[in-house]
Amino acid sequence: MSQTIIQMKEVNKWFGDFQVLKDINLNVEEKQKIVVCGPSGSGKSTLIRCINRLEEHQKGQIIVDGHELSEKTKDIEKIRAEVGMVFQQFNLFPHLSILDNCTLAPIWVKKTPKKKAEELAMQQLKKVQIADQAMKFPGQLSGGQQQRAALARALCMEPKIMLFDEPTSALDPEMIKEVLDAMVNLAKAGMTMIVVTHEMGFAKEVADEVVFMDEGMIVERAKTKEFFANPKNERTKLFLSQIL
Repeated sequence: MSQTIIQMKEVNKWFGDFQVLKDINLNVEEKQKIVVCGPSGSGKSTLIRCINRLEEHQKGQIIVDGHELSEKTKDIEKIRAEVGMVFQQFNLFPHLSILDNCTLAPIWVKKTPKKKAEELAMQQLKKVQIADQAMKFPGQLSGGQQQRAALARALCMEPKIMLFDEPTSALDPEMIKEVLDAMVNLAKAGMTMIVVTHEMGFAKEVADEVVFMDEGMIVERAKTKEFFANPKNERTKLFLSQIL
């Protein structure tokens, strides 16, 4: 039996008076791939940002790999080290080479010796097929290459879970495929993944389950094949008719 690695129980979050997450219940098992979709402003990004405490929830429980996230969480850095994240914008340090971007966190956070960190970084850059760009600076790379560098950087921390927040939305269409291909390979290698995306082709290929959100709530969750072939909720049907 696979273990539950992420539990969200009755999670609520407000930005001022605006409630952005409403009674979210979501369990994710080890090695499971979940795609979260829904219209803009439905709370998708906030949901995954709460999982590594980039956003704080005000009510309910979030347990990641056995650690509950709360104000009292002392080992937040430890949890973040286990949860990699790739954002819409690549968030690479422009003044550092791609290699240095990848080794920074392992050296500083995990106290990995520099030589070992560089070897690991080169392995990850090779996996995403940009090892030849290691000595370049982010500004010298295409958007697709920068996003793959951001993915390699996250993987250098050897996380147990990877979160993706619309990782292809800032890319030109011809660059989207190279990033999605790198993510497909990661999924096939058995990584636990939660991906916020509108790329339904990717969802069909990779996701075990699809979660549809609207107005801060999980409206529908189903096995991928069932989700696309037979959506139950009227809101889901409308969304899919517009996006497919």
